[in-house]
Amino acid sequence: MNPSKRQFLGSAAALCLTPLVPAWAQSSEWPTRPVRIVVPYPPGGSSDIIARILAPRLADLLKQTVVVENKPGANGNVGAGLVVQSAQEGHTVLLCDVGALAISPSVYTKLTFDPSKDLRAVGMLAYSPHVLAVHPDVPAKTVQDLVELSKKQRINFAVTAIGSAPHLAAVAVQQATGAQWEYVPYKGGSQAVTDTIGGQTQIIMNGLLATLPHIKSGKLKAIAVTGSKRSPVLPDVPTFAEASVPGVDVYAWQAVVAPKNLPADVRDKLSASLTAALKDPALSKPFTDIGLEVVANSPEAFTKFQQQESARWKQVIETGGISVQ
Repeated sequence: MNPSKRQFLGSAAALCLTPLVPAWAQSSEWPTRPVRIVVPYPPGGSSDIIARILAPRLADLLKQTVVVENKPGANGNVGAGLVVQSAQEGHTVLLCDVGALAISPSVYTKLTFDPSKDLRAVGMLAYSPHVLAVHPDVPAKTVQDLVELSKKQRINFAVTAIGSAPHLAAVAVQQATGAQWEYVPYKGGSQAVTDTIGGQTQIIMNGLLATLPHIKSGKLKAIAVTGSKRSPVLPDVPTFAEASVPGVDVYAWQAVVAPKNLPADVRDKLSASLTAALKDPALSKPFTDIGLEVVANSPEAFTKFQQQESARWKQVIETGGISVQ
Protein backbone atom coordinates (compact mmCIF):
# COMPACT_ATOMS: atom_id res chain seq x y z
CA MET A 1 0.00 0.00 0.00
CA ASN A 2 1.17 3.47 -0.79
CA PRO A 3 2.78 4.95 2.40
CA SER A 4 0.93 8.21 2.02
CA LYS A 5 -2.36 6.34 1.61
CA ARG A 6 -1.55 4.18 4.67
CA GLN A 7 -0.82 7.32 6.69
CA PHE A 8 -4.10 8.86 5.56
CA LEU A 9 -6.14 5.78 6.51
CA GLY A 10 -4.42 5.56 9.89
CA SER A 11 -5.22 9.19 10.63
CA ALA A 12 -8.82 8.69 9.56
CA ALA A 13 -9.19 5.64 11.81
CA ALA A 14 -7.73 7.51 14.75
CA LEU A 15 -10.16 10.34 14.10
CA CYS A 16 -13.09 7.93 14.07
CA LEU A 17 -11.99 6.45 17.41
CA THR A 18 -11.51 9.85 19.06
CA PRO A 19 -14.52 10.88 21.20
CA LEU A 20 -16.34 13.90 19.87
CA VAL A 21 -15.98 16.55 22.57
CA PRO A 22 -18.39 19.50 22.40
CA ALA A 23 -16.85 22.93 21.97
CA TRP A 24 -18.26 23.95 25.35
CA ALA A 25 -16.72 21.03 27.23
CA GLN A 26 -13.93 23.07 28.84
CA SER A 27 -14.88 25.58 31.53
CA SER A 28 -12.36 28.06 30.15
CA GLU A 29 -14.43 28.22 26.95
CA TRP A 30 -17.92 27.88 28.39
CA PRO A 31 -20.31 29.61 27.89
CA THR A 32 -19.89 30.14 24.18
CA ARG A 33 -23.45 31.41 23.66
CA PRO A 34 -26.38 32.64 25.80
CA VAL A 35 -27.24 30.58 28.86
CA ARG A 36 -30.90 29.65 29.17
CA ILE A 37 -32.47 29.33 32.64
CA VAL A 38 -35.68 27.31 32.38
CA VAL A 39 -38.24 28.03 35.09
CA PRO A 40 -40.88 25.27 34.92
CA TYR A 41 -43.65 27.44 36.34
CA PRO A 42 -45.65 30.47 35.09
CA PRO A 43 -44.28 34.01 35.51
CA GLY A 44 -44.73 35.65 38.90
CA GLY A 45 -44.07 32.65 41.15
CA SER A 46 -41.19 32.27 43.61
CA SER A 47 -38.81 30.47 41.24
CA ASP A 48 -39.51 32.98 38.48
CA ILE A 49 -38.87 35.96 40.78
CA ILE A 50 -35.57 34.49 41.94
CA ALA A 51 -34.47 33.68 38.39
CA ARG A 52 -35.13 37.19 37.13
CA ILE A 53 -33.25 38.81 40.01
CA LEU A 54 -30.36 36.37 39.58
CA ALA A 55 -30.01 36.44 35.78
CA PRO A 56 -28.43 39.91 35.30
CA ARG A 57 -25.78 39.33 37.98
CA LEU A 58 -25.00 35.88 36.62
CA ALA A 59 -24.65 37.36 33.14
CA ASP A 60 -22.05 39.81 34.44
CA LEU A 61 -20.04 37.03 36.05
CA LEU A 62 -20.21 34.69 33.04
CA LYS A 63 -19.72 37.53 30.56
CA GLN A 64 -22.55 36.11 28.50
CA THR A 65 -26.25 36.76 28.06
CA VAL A 66 -28.50 34.87 30.48
CA VAL A 67 -32.17 34.51 29.54
CA VAL A 68 -35.08 33.21 31.63
CA GLU A 69 -37.74 31.08 29.94
CA ASN A 70 -40.96 29.91 31.58
CA LYS A 71 -42.02 26.38 30.63
CA PRO A 72 -44.91 25.56 32.99
CA GLY A 73 -46.92 22.37 33.34
CA ALA A 74 -47.45 19.31 35.54
CA ASN A 75 -46.05 20.86 38.73
CA GLY A 76 -42.72 21.68 37.06
CA ASN A 77 -42.27 18.37 35.27
CA VAL A 78 -42.77 19.72 31.74
CA GLY A 79 -39.95 22.23 32.04
CA ALA A 80 -37.73 19.78 33.89
CA GLY A 81 -38.26 17.23 31.12
CA LEU A 82 -37.26 19.79 28.49
CA VAL A 83 -33.98 20.42 30.31
CA VAL A 84 -33.30 16.69 30.52
CA GLN A 85 -33.83 16.47 26.75
CA SER A 86 -31.47 19.40 26.12
CA ALA A 87 -28.52 17.33 27.35
CA GLN A 88 -26.45 17.71 24.18
CA GLU A 89 -26.27 21.48 23.91
CA GLY A 90 -24.75 22.43 27.27
CA HIS A 91 -26.21 25.88 27.80
CA THR A 92 -29.59 25.13 29.37
CA VAL A 93 -30.13 24.75 33.12
CA LEU A 94 -33.18 24.36 35.33
CA LEU A 95 -34.11 26.66 38.22
CA CYS A 96 -36.94 25.15 40.22
CA ASP A 97 -38.09 24.15 43.66
CA VAL A 98 -38.74 21.25 45.97
CA GLY A 99 -41.74 20.17 43.86
CA ALA A 100 -39.97 19.01 40.71
CA LEU A 101 -36.76 17.89 42.41
CA ALA A 102 -37.89 16.07 45.56
CA ILE A 103 -41.66 15.51 45.44
CA SER A 104 -42.65 14.62 41.87
CA PRO A 105 -40.85 11.23 41.74
CA SER A 106 -43.07 10.00 44.58
CA VAL A 107 -46.29 11.68 43.40
CA TYR A 108 -46.33 11.10 39.64
CA THR A 109 -46.82 7.49 38.61
CA LYS A 110 -45.73 8.09 35.00
CA LEU A 111 -42.85 10.54 35.31
CA THR A 112 -40.63 10.36 32.21
CA PHE A 113 -37.39 11.18 34.01
CA ASP A 114 -35.70 10.69 37.37
CA PRO A 115 -34.35 13.96 38.85
CA SER A 116 -31.72 12.10 40.88
CA LYS A 117 -30.37 10.32 37.79
CA ASP A 118 -31.10 12.61 34.84
CA LEU A 119 -30.23 15.98 36.39
CA ARG A 120 -26.95 17.08 37.94
CA ALA A 121 -26.81 19.32 41.00
CA VAL A 122 -25.26 22.76 40.55
CA GLY A 123 -26.27 24.39 43.82
CA MET A 124 -29.04 25.48 46.13
CA LEU A 125 -30.05 29.13 46.07
CA ALA A 126 -32.43 29.93 48.91
CA TYR A 127 -35.31 28.76 51.03
CA SER A 128 -38.29 30.38 52.70
CA PRO A 129 -41.45 29.30 54.50
CA HIS A 130 -44.89 28.78 53.03
CA VAL A 131 -47.60 31.09 54.28
CA LEU A 132 -51.27 30.32 54.87
CA ALA A 133 -53.28 33.36 53.84
CA VAL A 134 -56.93 34.21 53.24
CA HIS A 135 -59.02 36.76 51.40
CA PRO A 136 -59.55 39.80 53.70
CA ASP A 137 -63.30 39.15 53.86
CA VAL A 138 -62.82 35.70 55.40
CA PRO A 139 -63.85 36.08 59.08
CA ALA A 140 -60.88 34.27 60.58
CA LYS A 141 -57.80 35.49 62.41
CA THR A 142 -56.29 32.17 63.49
CA VAL A 143 -55.88 28.65 62.16
CA GLN A 144 -58.52 27.42 64.59
CA ASP A 145 -60.96 30.11 63.40
CA LEU A 146 -60.39 28.90 59.85
CA VAL A 147 -60.89 25.25 60.79
CA GLU A 148 -64.20 26.00 62.52
CA LEU A 149 -65.37 28.11 59.58
CA SER A 150 -64.57 25.28 57.15
CA LYS A 151 -66.97 23.02 59.03
CA LYS A 152 -69.83 25.51 58.61
CA GLN A 153 -69.46 26.58 54.98
CA ARG A 154 -67.72 25.60 51.77
CA ILE A 155 -64.21 27.01 51.53
CA ASN A 156 -62.12 26.75 48.37
CA PHE A 157 -58.42 26.28 49.01
CA ALA A 158 -56.05 27.38 46.22
CA VAL A 159 -52.91 25.26 45.73
CA THR A 160 -50.25 25.64 43.08
CA ALA A 161 -50.73 22.03 41.95
CA ILE A 162 -51.88 18.70 43.30
CA GLY A 163 -48.82 17.09 44.84
CA SER A 164 -46.93 20.36 45.20
CA ALA A 165 -45.21 21.27 48.47
CA PRO A 166 -47.91 23.84 49.40
CA HIS A 167 -50.60 21.23 48.72
CA LEU A 168 -48.87 18.66 50.92
CA ALA A 169 -48.41 21.25 53.67
CA ALA A 170 -52.13 22.06 53.47
CA VAL A 171 -53.00 18.36 53.66
CA ALA A 172 -50.84 18.06 56.78
CA VAL A 173 -52.77 20.94 58.37
CA GLN A 174 -56.08 19.40 57.32
CA GLN A 175 -55.18 16.01 58.79
CA ALA A 176 -54.00 17.56 62.04
CA THR A 177 -57.05 19.80 62.55
CA GLY A 178 -59.96 18.07 60.84
CA ALA A 179 -60.55 21.04 58.52
CA GLN A 180 -62.99 20.50 55.62
CA TRP A 181 -61.95 22.56 52.64
CA GLU A 182 -61.99 21.89 48.89
CA TYR A 183 -58.69 22.03 46.99
CA VAL A 184 -58.56 24.00 43.76
CA PRO A 185 -55.35 23.20 41.82
CA TYR A 186 -53.54 25.70 39.59
CA LYS A 187 -50.57 25.55 37.23
CA GLY A 188 -48.54 27.90 39.40
CA GLY A 189 -48.57 30.18 42.40
CA SER A 190 -49.22 33.45 40.59
CA GLN A 191 -52.69 32.52 39.31
CA ALA A 192 -53.57 30.90 42.62
CA VAL A 193 -52.71 34.17 44.38
CA THR A 194 -54.67 36.21 41.84
CA ASP A 195 -57.82 34.14 42.28
CA THR A 196 -57.60 34.29 46.07
CA ILE A 197 -57.24 38.07 45.91
CA GLY A 198 -60.26 38.12 43.60
CA GLY A 199 -62.34 35.95 45.91
CA GLN A 200 -62.72 32.96 43.59
CA THR A 201 -60.88 30.99 46.28
CA GLN A 202 -60.81 31.89 49.95
CA ILE A 203 -57.55 30.35 51.22
CA ILE A 204 -54.09 29.84 49.79
CA MET A 205 -50.93 28.09 50.92
CA ASN A 206 -48.03 29.46 48.92
CA GLY A 207 -44.37 30.42 49.04
CA LEU A 208 -43.82 33.53 51.13
CA LEU A 209 -41.77 35.21 48.40
CA ALA A 210 -44.60 35.41 45.86
CA THR A 211 -47.30 36.07 48.46
CA LEU A 212 -45.63 38.70 50.68
CA PRO A 213 -46.34 41.79 48.51
CA HIS A 214 -50.08 41.04 48.59
CA ILE A 215 -50.01 40.55 52.36
CA LYS A 216 -48.17 43.84 52.80
CA SER A 217 -50.70 45.63 50.58
CA GLY A 218 -53.66 44.19 52.49
CA LYS A 219 -55.01 42.19 49.57
CA LEU A 220 -54.41 38.99 51.53
CA LYS A 221 -54.44 38.28 55.27
CA ALA A 222 -51.69 36.04 56.68
CA ILE A 223 -52.77 33.40 59.21
CA ALA A 224 -49.64 31.29 59.85
CA VAL A 225 -46.27 30.35 58.41
CA THR A 226 -44.59 26.97 58.09
CA GLY A 227 -41.20 26.28 59.59
CA SER A 228 -39.72 26.26 63.05
CA LYS A 229 -39.53 30.03 63.55
CA ARG A 230 -41.36 33.19 62.56
CA SER A 231 -40.34 34.96 59.39
CA PRO A 232 -38.41 38.22 59.91
CA VAL A 233 -40.57 39.89 57.26
CA LEU A 234 -43.80 38.80 59.01
CA PRO A 235 -42.83 38.96 62.70
CA ASP A 236 -46.45 39.20 63.91
CA VAL A 237 -47.59 36.04 62.10
CA PRO A 238 -47.29 32.85 64.19
CA THR A 239 -45.85 29.54 63.06
CA PHE A 240 -48.20 26.57 62.82
CA ALA A 241 -46.56 25.14 65.94
CA GLU A 242 -47.44 28.32 67.81
CA ALA A 243 -50.98 27.92 66.45
CA SER A 244 -51.16 24.45 68.07
CA VAL A 245 -50.61 22.61 64.77
CA PRO A 246 -47.18 20.96 65.14
CA GLY A 247 -45.33 19.12 62.41
CA VAL A 248 -45.78 21.62 59.56
CA ASP A 249 -42.04 22.32 59.47
CA VAL A 250 -41.65 22.62 55.70
CA TYR A 251 -40.02 25.15 53.43
CA ALA A 252 -40.01 26.22 49.84
CA TRP A 253 -36.51 25.95 48.39
CA GLN A 254 -35.02 26.69 45.01
CA ALA A 255 -31.96 25.28 43.32
CA VAL A 256 -30.19 25.11 39.95
CA VAL A 257 -29.60 21.77 38.25
CA ALA A 258 -28.28 20.82 34.82
CA PRO A 259 -28.46 17.83 32.45
CA LYS A 260 -26.49 14.89 33.81
CA ASN A 261 -23.79 14.96 31.12
CA LEU A 262 -22.73 18.56 31.76
CA PRO A 263 -18.95 18.28 32.23
CA ALA A 264 -17.73 18.61 35.80
CA ASP A 265 -15.52 21.61 35.07
CA VAL A 266 -18.41 23.47 33.44
CA ARG A 267 -20.70 22.58 36.35
CA ASP A 268 -18.07 23.84 38.79
CA LYS A 269 -17.69 27.13 36.93
CA LEU A 270 -21.43 27.68 36.97
CA SER A 271 -21.62 26.74 40.65
CA ALA A 272 -18.82 29.14 41.55
CA SER A 273 -20.57 31.93 39.63
CA LEU A 274 -23.85 31.25 41.45
CA THR A 275 -22.06 31.34 44.81
CA ALA A 276 -20.35 34.62 43.93
CA ALA A 277 -23.66 36.15 42.86
CA LEU A 278 -25.47 35.02 46.02
CA LYS A 279 -22.74 36.37 48.30
CA ASP A 280 -22.85 39.77 46.64
CA PRO A 281 -24.78 42.14 48.95
CA ALA A 282 -26.30 43.76 45.87
CA LEU A 283 -28.13 40.46 45.32
CA SER A 284 -28.37 38.91 48.77
CA LYS A 285 -29.98 41.94 50.41
CA PRO A 286 -32.90 42.12 47.94
CA PHE A 287 -33.45 38.40 48.55
CA THR A 288 -33.42 38.86 52.32
CA ASP A 289 -35.76 41.85 52.07
CA ILE A 290 -38.42 39.70 50.39
CA GLY A 291 -38.25 36.87 52.90
CA LEU A 292 -35.61 34.55 51.48
CA GLU A 293 -32.77 32.95 53.39
CA VAL A 294 -29.86 32.72 50.97
CA VAL A 295 -28.10 29.35 50.77
CA ALA A 296 -24.99 29.20 48.59
CA ASN A 297 -23.77 25.62 48.86
CA SER A 298 -21.72 23.20 46.77
CA PRO A 299 -23.12 20.67 44.30
CA GLU A 300 -22.16 17.90 46.71
CA ALA A 301 -23.93 19.54 49.66
CA PHE A 302 -27.05 20.14 47.61
CA THR A 303 -27.06 16.54 46.34
CA LYS A 304 -27.09 15.29 49.93
CA PHE A 305 -29.83 17.73 50.88
CA GLN A 306 -31.94 16.73 47.87
CA GLN A 307 -31.66 13.04 48.80
CA GLN A 308 -32.80 13.80 52.34
CA GLU A 309 -35.74 15.87 51.12
CA SER A 310 -36.78 13.20 48.60
CA ALA A 311 -36.83 10.53 51.31
CA ARG A 312 -38.75 12.80 53.66
CA TRP A 313 -41.44 13.71 51.14
CA LYS A 314 -41.76 10.13 49.92
CA GLN A 315 -42.82 9.11 53.41
CA VAL A 316 -45.34 11.97 53.63
CA ILE A 317 -46.81 11.12 50.22
CA GLU A 318 -47.09 7.41 50.93
CA THR A 319 -48.75 8.09 54.29
CA GLY A 320 -51.24 10.45 52.65
CA GLY A 321 -51.91 8.15 49.69
CA ILE A 322 -51.34 10.99 47.19
CA SER A 323 -50.62 10.20 43.53
CA VAL A 324 -51.08 11.80 40.12
CA GLN A 325 -51.23 9.99 36.78
